[in-house]
Formats: sequence, structure tokens, C-alpha cells
Amino acid sequence: MMEMLNLKINGIPVTAPKGATVLDAAKEAGIDIPTLCYLKEINEIGACRLCLVEVREMRGASFGPARMVTSCVYPVSEGMEVVTNSPKIARSRKMNLELLVSNHNKECLSCVRSTTCELQRLCQEYGVDENRFSGAKTESAVDDSSAAIIRDTSKCILCRRCVAACRNLQGIGVIGANNRGFDTVIGTAMDVPLNTTSCINCGQCIVACPTGALHERDDTDKVFEALADPNKKVYICAAPSVRAQIGECFGYEPGTDCEGKMVAAIRRLGFDGVFDMNVTADLTIVEEANELVSRLTKGGALPMITSCSPGWIKYCEHYYPEMTENLSTCKSPQQMFGALMKTWFAQKEGIDPEDIFFVSAIPCTAKKFEVGRPDQSAAGVPDVDVAITTRELGRMIRKAGISFKALKDEAFDTPFSRGSGAGIIFGATGGVMEAALRYAAEIILRTKLEKVDFEEVRGVEGVKFAAYKLGDTEVKVAVASGTKNAKKLMEMVKSGEADVQFIEIMACPGGCVNGGGQPYQPASVRNSVDLRAVRAAILYRADAATDLRKSQDNAEVMQLYRDFLGEPNSHKAHEVLHTSYIKRGL
Repeated sequence: MMEMLNLKINGIPVTAPKGATVLDAAKEAGIDIPTLCYLKEINEIGACRLCLVEVREMRGASFGPARMVTSCVYPVSEGMEVVTNSPKIARSRKMNLELLVSNHNKECLSCVRSTTCELQRLCQEYGVDENRFSGAKTESAVDDSSAAIIRDTSKCILCRRCVAACRNLQGIGVIGANNRGFDTVIGTAMDVPLNTTSCINCGQCIVACPTGALHERDDTDKVFEALADPNKKVYICAAPSVRAQIGECFGYEPGTDCEGKMVAAIRRLGFDGVFDMNVTADLTIVEEANELVSRLTKGGALPMITSCSPGWIKYCEHYYPEMTENLSTCKSPQQMFGALMKTWFAQKEGIDPEDIFFVSAIPCTAKKFEVGRPDQSAAGVPDVDVAITTRELGRMIRKAGISFKALKDEAFDTPFSRGSGAGIIFGATGGVMEAALRYAAEIILRTKLEKVDFEEVRGVEGVKFAAYKLGDTEVKVAVASGTKNAKKLMEMVKSGEADVQFIEIMACPGGCVNGGGQPYQPASVRNSVDLRAVRAAILYRADAATDLRKSQDNAEVMQLYRDFLGEPNSHKAHEVLHTSYIKRGL
């Protein structure tokens, strides 16, 4: 049984488990202590000194002297008395903030993080004098070499949350602290450009960053320019996770489904068509499940690994190039959609593919890199012209003066208007696997499934295993999210410890719902709310509520095969919907 300790915080009796920090105990007591560097279980280093509190601890029969400690790393003790807010503490926090901003680029009005910057909010709360300390500033630089991520060290506060996200969360570690003392900067080894490293563009560093030191490459101007071009037909598709998170950009609580308002807002931006990417998620499943069954019955590299997460694909190419043969050759749903728009749809509507400007709204920064990959141009032009994140879409809607909350729900345009529940759950870790199992099971059993829920592959655990007996065939599967967990699983596969035939891997922990392009949430929320589970619940509720829960039952997908693609995995399907990979290595 867990040992509980008794203490007082601001005079209020509190109990906390042994080993808990003062920050943890205060949170349970309903008291928020400000932090900047702290991210629970990711970055617990006490570096920013914003969480300073005063403690008095029992020394025998009496209290020792009051001491100032960092609450995020300081453990509670029996009888401890804690003060979290006093004039002395407020002065210390204010001075720490003033020292931080003295070495900070204070061009807040033009900063992408203005109003969502954690440093800005704390400075306002503590009445900071931004010019109290003046003098030399650390030499800074902007690295815009990456297709997805911009680094601006002039806005960095050395909290190291990005370093911890890259190293501790994702197991990659392409950025870290360079130099010492006042000259310390966060950068790559030898300060090489980010695009020359094994960075996978996942963007977990961006959502970890409390300021504007890291942000996605903003492509919204390209989209606005295309919308204003009378010679362009501009279409967009939205990924399942975008509708589950776009509301957070407009003040809705995490866990709010805003699909109808999202469609209405996008339509008011002036797009010629607003489509549902769930349709090509279904198409991906049909192609991928048939590819899996073919490998199981006719031979092929096993275990087969899903290919819809571009961050994972680049990770595999760098760290496990020998496993690229195991990747499904299917393009991602984003790329399949663009390919179909510029082949089948262009032919059907009599439009020159070069006159189509196709945009995807996605939860993922790595998709920006994916649009420029080779072998992603089914019509001789890029399948997708621009990928914008959920955050960028939110900025476009605000810039256009659209009152998001006032909009009434609207439906997607046809064709590509309705995906199945299987397509919807793509955004959660385990969702692609469950969607594929719903189809593969029917192929193997040659009968309709009555129960379509494969709950063993659901949940936010880093690595999950399951086995399903389908007639005479046993299908053994594994699911991993976050590349640190992907490495764990890949090593188990290589050693023979994991005996599986089909693997789903998502680069971001929890899947697309926790993608690097999703709305900013401050550390105070990330430390107390499991955003992965809350956001994924939207997708599973939508799946359970629909009467179309299997990809193979999607009439729009089946019509595509009849009209254009032929059979699943046909020669035509491979020309349009499949791709190849690069053995990059390190």
C-alpha cells in the first residue's frame, strides 16, 4: 500500500504519496504553481526557477528554517509546511522572468505564439518590466532549412523542453545545448542545418516549446494566393484529427468535435471543394489489407508495417533502413487524395492537373516534408501542393474574419463526402490497425463481421500486442506510437522476441491526435490532462455512432475501383496509390 504523507500548503492540510513533488501535491490541492521548463515525465529539471516556493521541514521535534526550493523536483516530507505565494516568492519569480526577457526577442506583436506564449502570459501576470535589465544578448540565428520546422534561437529561453521532447519522448536527440554559460544555445550537433540531420519533422519539439522559438513553416500565404488566382481550382481535404482539435484554436475545450463548423469555415475561405480525408483513409485500408493478405498467402516481407505516418517513414529510413522492405508501399491518405484529385477527378471534370491546387489540412508537421518526397506525383505534378497544420487552418480562419463559433454545421462536398468509422479512427494510435483488421478479417473469413471492435489495439500505451484467430489463420499484430516506442518494437522484431505479422507505427505518441501540428496547449494542461486520450475519444465516439464502420463498405471507395482503379492492388492502383522509400541511414 502506498505510504501517504501529511503536509500543509498555504495553511491547508494536504496528503500526498511518498515520492510526490511539492508541485504534484499543490496541484492535487487545487493550487497552480507557475512553471516554464517543466513537462511531466519528460522534462523535470528545475531549470527555469519559476516554480520556487518556500518550505519548512521538520527537524526532529521542531521546524527547520524556511528555504526556497524548486517545487517541480523537490519531494514532499511528513509535516512539511509550504507557502506557494508570498511577496518574497512573487519578487523572485518576477526577477527570474525579467532576466529571461532581457535576453529574449520581444517582438511579440509579430510572433506566431502571441497570445499563446507561456512566457508572455506569465510576464503579464507578474507585471514584468521588460526593460529592467539591458545589455548584451546571446548571439542568435534562424534555421529555416527544414521543410517543416523553423528554429529561431532569439526567442529561446533555454528551458530545454524541446530537447527533452526530441530525446526523452521520441528517442532521437538531434538537438541539444551547445556552448556554455551566457553563450549557451539550443541547436544541432556542430550547428549543422536541421534538414541535414536525422530529424523526422514530427514537431513534438514545437508543441513542447513555451515560446515562439520553434514553429511550423507557415504556408498559409501560398494558399491565400492560390485562392485568389482565377486560373486555379483550389480544393482541400481535412484529416480526421483536425475536426477533433480545430475547436481548441477557438476556445473550445479539448474533446470537442467541430466537424460541421470546420467545414463551414473552410468553405467560407473560398475553396472550390471541401472534402473528407476519411475517404482515402478507407482507400488506404482496402489497398493495405489486400497487400497484407497477399504477403501472408503469396509471400512477401513480414511483418508488414503501415506507411501512413511520414514521421515514422523518415525515422525508418534513417534508423532502420534494412526494414524499409517491410513497409507497406501504400501512400498515406493525404497523398492518395492528392493523387486521385489530379488523375481521376481531373479527368472526370475535364481539368488540367496543373490547374488544380490541392491542399490538405492535417495534424502533422511531417506532412509538409512528405509533399516534397520523390515518387509522389501520380499525374506528373506533385500530388499535394501544400499541407497546412490545424494551427495554420485556425490562423487562416481568424485572418479571414470568420466567426467560427457562430457558424452552423455544414457537410463535406461530393465526391469524397463520407468516410467510414474505420477511416475516422485513423487519427488515434491503433486506429489504422483496427481499421485494417475489420477488412482483413472479412477477406480471410469470407463472411461479414458482426463485431467490428478490436479493442485490444486501442489505448495510449506505447507498445501493444494482440493476436486474433480468424478461422484457421492466426493474425498476430503490434502497435507502437512515438518513435522511442517504435525503436523498442523494432528491436524486439529484429531479435525475434516479437513474433508478429502486421505492425502499425505512428511517429507521434498517441497518434495524430497528438501530432506536432495540433493546437498549442500550455504545460499546465499537458501536465494534468491526457490530451491523447481525450482527443482520441472524439474519434471513437464518431465511429461508434455511424452506420458505416468498415472501409470495404464505403460506396464511394468501391465506385473509384469500378470507374478508375480496377481491382485493389491492381497495376493502375499501384501507379496512382503506391510509392517507394529511401534507405537514408545516419
